[in-house]
Amino acid sequence: MSAVDSLEKSLDGVFGSKSPVKLPENGKKAIVQWLPWISVILGVLTLWGAYALYHWARVANDVVNYVNELSRLYGGSAVTASRWSVGIWVSLIVVAVEGVIYLAAYPGLKARKKTGWNLLFYGALLNLVYGIILLFTDYGGVGNFVGYLVGTVIGLWLLFQIRSAYSGSK
Repeated sequence: MSAVDSLEKSLDGVFGSKSPVKLPENGKKAIVQWLPWISVILGVLTLWGAYALYHWARVANDVVNYVNELSRLYGGSAVTASRWSVGIWVSLIVVAVEGVIYLAAYPGLKARKKTGWNLLFYGALLNLVYGIILLFTDYGGVGNFVGYLVGTVIGLWLLFQIRSAYSGSK
């Protein structure tokens, strides 16, 4: 875990202690107070998104199979391949893991322990990795990557602004 600890320390220098823009104390208190519930809501929505992705891929695959059968019935060949690609499977797994991480962070965030904050930090890093993975799939691209990058930067900035509210953070 030393690599993650050194990454956390260097990111603290960028987003926390040496950040040119600081979150006001009232804002920090409000975020720390509501963050456990925000984490639960994000966890549920993320798991719902994973289910929606699974459902979309399953429906699209059923349509592809139907069109292929119609094509074969009239003497043609398969029109298109299955929509269950590696990108879909990786996306499903990453989004589901992210949702579980958000839900698992609730007890630690509620008790203001560093473990809850750490889980959100790992979730933010996983979000960035997911954006990089999407960059190389048919379903992503540079625009998606930029969106994930901006979202991760904002999330990390917020996390490091409230880091001192969790015990064992310094």
